[in-house]
Amino acid sequence: AVQLVESGGGLVQPGGSLRLSCAASGFTFSSSSMSWARQAPGGNLEWVSLILSFGRTWYADSVKGRFTISRDNAKNTLYLQLNSLKTEDTAMYFCAKGDLGSSVRGQGTQVTVSS
Repeated sequence: AVQLVESGGGLVQPGGSLRLSCAASGFTFSSSSMSWARQAPGGNLEWVSLILSFGRTWYADSVKGRFTISRDNAKNTLYLQLNSLKTEDTAMYFCAKGDLGSSVRGQGTQVTVSS
């Protein structure tokens, strides 16, 4: 079965950085597009980044230039580097197997940006 386990979230001050990880299993990771989405309290799910199997990436305007998505196919792990964090980045972050809108997601890791 597909399993996605996110980690790396936490409490960080505005302007700080975090690196999120997503350990994947149960499918051929190297052949799959992978995505990151987030959901703020009371908000809708927002897709923030995508990486295709051959490495091409996409970012939402809200995170472009601050977040970087990457993957390590040897470790079956997806990453999201979060830099220059803002209070509005506070959300539960989910990794997903597949393209934007995928319903195959992990349980999430909480990112809280606060002074």
